[in-house]
Formats: sequence, C-alpha cells, structure tokens
Amino acid sequence: MLYPVAIAALCFAGMFGASNTQAADDIERGKYLLTAGNCASCHTVDGGEFMAGGLKFDTPFGVIYSTNITPDPDTGIGSWTAEQFLTSMREGVRPDGQHLYPVFPYTAYTKMTDEDILAIFSYLQSITAVRQRTPENELSFPFNQRSLLFMWKALFFDEGPLEADATQTDEWNRGAYLVEALAHCSVCHTPRNFMGAEKSSLRMTGGTYNDKVPTGDVRPWAAPNLTSAQSGLGLWPVEEIAAYLQNGQNRFVTTFGPMNEVILNSTRYLDRADVNAMAVYLNSLEANEQKGGPAPSAEVMRQGETLYNVHCGTCHLPTGLGGDDSGPQLANGSLVVRASNPASLINVILYGPELPDPPLPTERWKPMEPFGDLLSDEELAALATFVRNSWGNSAGAVNADQVKEHR
Repeated sequence: MLYPVAIAALCFAGMFGASNTQAADDIERGKYLLTAGNCASCHTVDGGEFMAGGLKFDTPFGVIYSTNITPDPDTGIGSWTAEQFLTSMREGVRPDGQHLYPVFPYTAYTKMTDEDILAIFSYLQSITAVRQRTPENELSFPFNQRSLLFMWKALFFDEGPLEADATQTDEWNRGAYLVEALAHCSVCHTPRNFMGAEKSSLRMTGGTYNDKVPTGDVRPWAAPNLTSAQSGLGLWPVEEIAAYLQNGQNRFVTTFGPMNEVILNSTRYLDRADVNAMAVYLNSLEANEQKGGPAPSAEVMRQGETLYNVHCGTCHLPTGLGGDDSGPQLANGSLVVRASNPASLINVILYGPELPDPPLPTERWKPMEPFGDLLSDEELAALATFVRNSWGNSAGAVNADQVKEHR
C-alpha cells in the first residue's frame, strides 16, 4: 500500500529537481544575455553596487539617470512581475503605466524573444538586492512629461521581435539578432533627428553622443560608421571585426574612450561563435555614409603637414602607417580618422586616448600624450584636417570652432 505513495514522492522529487535545473539554466543564460546587452555599463556607476543604477546621461533634452534594476522591492525591480518586466523591455512602459525614456534602449530590446527577456529577468532576480534610490531626472518642460512619449512612439517606435531572414544563413541571423537587439549598436552608431529618434535612412552610419574625456569632463564623441562604406568597416575583413570585438584591438586600431566599457563589460565575454556572427552581419551592411565637411584648402594642408611632422611623425611615421612598436596606422583603415564627424579624433589629440584597463592589451603601441596645451585651436584643426586627408583618407576639413567646443 505504500508503493503508490513512494512512487508519487519520487515523481514529485524528479519534477522538483528538473524545475530547479531549468531555473538554474535560465539564470545562467540570462547572465550571458545581460552581458551581451552590456547592461552593466549603464546600470553600474564606477565604484558602485552592481546594477544599482545612478549613471548620469547628458542628453540634448536634459540629464537622465539610469535606474536600479536589482531585486530590491522598494528602489529596484524586486516587486515587478515577469510580465511587467517583459512589458518594459518590449513596449517601454513601467508597471505604473508611465512611458520609459528611450535613453533606455527598449527600441532595440523590443526585438528580443520573450524567452530571452524572461531569462534576463530570472538572472536579475538572483543578484544581490541593493537599496538605492535613483536621482531625479533633470528635465525641463515639456521633456519631463512622460505622457507625451506616446506621440514619440507613434512616430518612431516599431514594437516587436526581430524576424529571421530566410534568405540568410543561421550565422548571419544570429549576428543580426545580437547587433540589432541585444547589443543595440544602432543606439550609438546612428545619427538622430531633432526629436532624438534614429534616422532610418542613415542607419549605422555613425552617431554623436556626450561622454567623458580623460579629464572627467563631458564632451561630444562620434561613434564611427559601421556600414561597409570606405569611411566605415569597408576596409575591415570579418576576422578583423571579430578580433576588435573580442580583444579590443586588431591590426588597424586599439579601443579607447567610451568603447572601452563595451568591450570590457560585454563583447570580450561572448562566445567566439557569437562574436564571429556579429562580425559577419556587420560586414554585410550595405555601404552608406553621411556628408562630410568642406574640402580642405592647400594652405591648411601645408600647415597641418608641418605640425604632423613635428608632433606625430615619429610614432605614426611620415607614411601614416605607424608600426607595432610606435603607433597605430592613420592611413586607410582608421574609422576615427575617416569619420564624417571629427569629434573623437579631436578628443584624442586634445586629451590623449584613454586606453582600456587590463586584461585588454594596450602595450602594442607607445602611449600617446595629450596635445591640448601645445596646440592652439587653429593648429589642432589644421593637424586633424591633414590627417583626415592624407595617405588615402578623404574627410571634411576641421575648423577651430569645432576644436574650441571640445576644450
């Protein structure tokens, strides 16, 4: 008579064990997906608690702070249901019905599958709860009215999961999912209109955003063109794109500035197959680019060449090709040099490149010193113009006012 009871107990134990295993698998997968989404870079401040928020974003509309997404029930998302989390990621709506500002990239996360979103939620519910309130956003009227975002969404937000392209390979589709949804690359690498929405006609051709320079001050930066244009990834084969994402360095460049945290906190942890898939997808993007500035004058080029030979030629060589024991090449292949917007190049010359922390490699080239105190605005503009228009490079001239904006 005890056999049925024993059998039932064994079945229940088996079901319970399977449930625990599934929950553990969801948490582990959620951790990987959260890493692919680079969530820590925005939701964890330097020296702060993991995922407790508080990172300051300087936008054209005012200051917005990232939120606490630890499972604290009062100041985080500990009281959220899985369905509410899914709605926030898919629709950009909080549990109280208020719209989320698209600084939080739900415009990309909406393309994720339900299963992946819920796996991330499972992982976030497993981390340490931190009681920490998010600072109030510093937005003036009308930008402080979340209810008005329904109009913005009606104009610019396409909700729903990314559909696979049956004409492409599984690897390409995996890369598309990682680049377009999880890694949300277009958020930084696409220019925006006056309402803060991505310009679809110039998708992935490079964007502008505010971030810190080595002095700690906030300045404009330019995310480079990721299409196969000559000013973008057109000269980078798939293996060089993958090497950069995995190690922060390839034969053309080493990472610096705001991209450091993307590689340190995200892409270096991804499986090699996923990194390769991202590279395959990026390599396939049709060439497109933004209009550059005016062509440089012969006089400015002569001035820039003189300054280059005095200050830069020793490391980057007169040919612009650099060397393994001196400096990276400035000739064909440097996205920063050839970008339509010279903001990042100006920052590098003014403040020096902020190289990543270990374990990413940085010893290949000599450290570059800042030239902000050595060169006037006019001189730095001439130098940047020369570099952008030599050794096969072709980009708009830089003027002194642009340099002054970055001082």
